[in-house]
Amino acid sequence: MQSNSSANVTFVRPATFFINGFFNVPHAKYYYVFLSLVYVVTVLGNSFIMCIIYLARRLHTAKYISVFHLALSDLCGSSALIPKVIDTFLLEHQDISYEACLIYMFFVYHFMNLQSLTLLVLAYDRVVAICFPLRYHAIVTKTAMFLIIGLMWIFSVTFFSVLVGSVNRLSFCGSNVIDSYFCDYGPICRRACNDNSVNVLLSKICYSLLIFTPLILIFISYVCIALVLFKIPHGVDRIKSIKTCTSHLMLVAIFYIPILSNSIASIITPLHPNARIINNSLTQIIPPMLNPIIYTLKTEEVMQSIKELYKRSRVSTTQERNIKCSRRN
Repeated sequence: MQSNSSANVTFVRPATFFINGFFNVPHAKYYYVFLSLVYVVTVLGNSFIMCIIYLARRLHTAKYISVFHLALSDLCGSSALIPKVIDTFLLEHQDISYEACLIYMFFVYHFMNLQSLTLLVLAYDRVVAICFPLRYHAIVTKTAMFLIIGLMWIFSVTFFSVLVGSVNRLSFCGSNVIDSYFCDYGPICRRACNDNSVNVLLSKICYSLLIFTPLILIFISYVCIALVLFKIPHGVDRIKSIKTCTSHLMLVAIFYIPILSNSIASIITPLHPNARIINNSLTQIIPPMLNPIIYTLKTEEVMQSIKELYKRSRVSTTQERNIKCSRRN
């Protein structure tokens, strides 16, 4: 333990933390194998959707810039969390240095926040497309989308730098065991033996920024969309407009419902620590795996682009074979 004194206050900072999640979970190794499979599917799926968006010219639009960013955030978020969880528990490297723990915390929260904010940006795209269709291409431009994403990164990096940095004001004179599956802000702050009221306030603000504020704004967006859809006289046009929102609504449901369900369940009935940890880990790893699958299967533009790229690759392969045959002759 390292400590320093200033103004008659001694701050004790542990050299390491011990991550204690999945303690005494029966057959836990099977869960780590499951995590490995989820990570492989997540990497392949999100890499695939990013490649399709990059290669297909018809997808070089403002909307698909945000879809590309969602896939990138999913990929980076899963890469920040899952390999480290497997290394921590399967390979039993549960001790982590103080500084590495804070870096770990920053990247997990940062990319999770970007996922949430990107879903909000996609809701904004749908609002403008349905409520202001004639002005859509003037409002939602590539430049505007890059600017929005840039502001998202600046905001997220700044806020979570402050959040993670606030751990340095805490003194850990007791146990250094973290009852979570990663360097979670809440469990770490609860180990402090000095006043942590500022940290509790920051954690509440963090939860609001991650979950409630984007979800409320998305809900308001779809209320506006619903009001416009009710005014459309023709049922066919209404169904077409609804279809453009289905993939986004599925992403929103997959991301937010598990988190809200876990929060409500923990308030109503006390969960076993292992059940809480497994539920929380699943809410973080499953949406990034499903997002590219949903966008591939439920979005007509993406499916059409995949078919076009496949046909193009077949044509180019056939041409190469014909050239080789002609050279032989």
